[in-house]
Amino acid sequence: MKIIIIGAGVAGLAIAWRMARNGTEVLVLDRAQPARGATYASAGMIAVTAETAGAATSEAEFALRSRALWPEFAKELEAISGINISFREDGALIVPASSTEAERLQRQARGGGAEYLTRKETLARAPMLAPDIEGALWAPRDAQVDNRALGPALTNAAIRAGAKLSANEAAVRVEQGASGELVVLSAFRIHRADAVVLAAGAWSGQIGGLAENLPIRPVKGEMLALAPPAPNALPVPLLWGHGIYLVPRNDQLFVGATVEEAGFDTGLSNGARRWLLERAQALVPCLRDWPIREHWAGLRPGTADGLPIIGETGTPGLFLAGGQYRNGILFAPALAEAVERLINKQKVADEIAAFSPGRFDRPV
Repeated sequence: MKIIIIGAGVAGLAIAWRMARNGTEVLVLDRAQPARGATYASAGMIAVTAETAGAATSEAEFALRSRALWPEFAKELEAISGINISFREDGALIVPASSTEAERLQRQARGGGAEYLTRKETLARAPMLAPDIEGALWAPRDAQVDNRALGPALTNAAIRAGAKLSANEAAVRVEQGASGELVVLSAFRIHRADAVVLAAGAWSGQIGGLAENLPIRPVKGEMLALAPPAPNALPVPLLWGHGIYLVPRNDQLFVGATVEEAGFDTGLSNGARRWLLERAQALVPCLRDWPIREHWAGLRPGTADGLPIIGETGTPGLFLAGGQYRNGILFAPALAEAVERLINKQKVADEIAAFSPGRFDRPV
């Protein structure tokens, strides 16, 4: 079997690696360089507790399934690629901004998997936090990975497994051939395959033909990186609060992220920078003295109902793996597993049914 994967972000590369190492002929096309879109622009969080908020939903079940796969996924990826992706299980503190939010977090803690800490206990774990906090939810299962190393590692692993990668080759149209095969047209050539996986992130809806007007849209997010005054000044663990998150990464602190419907605009704004700084400084006051090292923007792939789209479309052999919003890295191991099983007509986890492409008014 030959498959074409459109998109070399974390989703497309994880699928390519898994399928190539299991003997499938794989070609990955990307409009730019591998893993330089949302994967590179993210904070690399594997924030199952913070993102699911303890909800009993299909998305939460999928997140928990993928989180359980991450330790072995990271270990194997490092061994094969030779690249350290710095998978860390440091946990996270989720700090409420109000008594109402504190009550919600306390209820979430009673559901299991997390613990609500008093103010004293919270400050013992993160002394840099504002001293007037009410407490925090301790989420030991939340982890992180170096997203800027993850892309090269997945690229290396997929190629070593036998996948072929064509960077700077944008797919512009998907059609069905006379013999029933799928045809992908790029600006340079025509490719044919038994199956096609659309994993082009925010750009998935820009491909014509059978993939035209897919219900995936770009959602802009701006982030900052702050420079600490000393190497040992970074807060540990991950911190959430005041509508933002703080992620210690190597010798800097990531602060994210804004949410804006701005089409494909990735321009940087002074307003976003001020908003991020104000909220970060309210959470950790000493950040007022930390200079900005970097300011960037990325485009998340969003959907109308906030759920990913995973499954076969109305066209046999044409699959979607998109709409992960800000959970692309968290979902990667389980997404790759699910897509391979779907392509091979094998049973998948029950929650995948909730992500079917057929749930939208426009069948795809």
